[in-house]
Amino acid sequence: MCGIAGIVSYNGMPVEETLLARMRDALSHRGPDDAGVFVSGSAGLAHRRLSIIDLSACAHQPMPNEDSTVFVVHNGEIYNYLELRPELERRGHSFRSHGDTEVILHAYEEWGEKCVERFNGMWAFAILDLRKKRLFASRDRFGVKPFYYYRDDRVFVFA
Repeated sequence: MCGIAGIVSYNGMPVEETLLARMRDALSHRGPDDAGVFVSGSAGLAHRRLSIIDLSACAHQPMPNEDSTVFVVHNGEIYNYLELRPELERRGHSFRSHGDTEVILHAYEEWGEKCVERFNGMWAFAILDLRKKRLFASRDRFGVKPFYYYRDDRVFVFA
């Protein structure tokens, strides 16, 4: 179990890193092993980690792709990540970690939003794509992992 949170401001106002850190720390009971925050202008992600699959620092989140243009925060488990990883490697993706979160990241890069059609498991994740200036969020088909959000005309907030 991990904790994820994030903010996207629609009016261009910068996200306060301290606010994201407070949101993250309110989820400390969901992940005592690591904590991270990433902010880029009017968007930011936060994560509390419970290390299960990859115990190394390489699995720190928010996790960036190779050129730090796409970031992911993830709670849950993609059961078939070991089957998806070799396919992504054949398509030219390189991996630094040994867990399922990086598979989500590269699957999104390869297949876009349709990546979720390939996942078996229980998950809630958010991907901040700086190139496309968008946030893509998903939860598993049965809602095993929660994804709560608030949206108005100024902001989208999730945890």
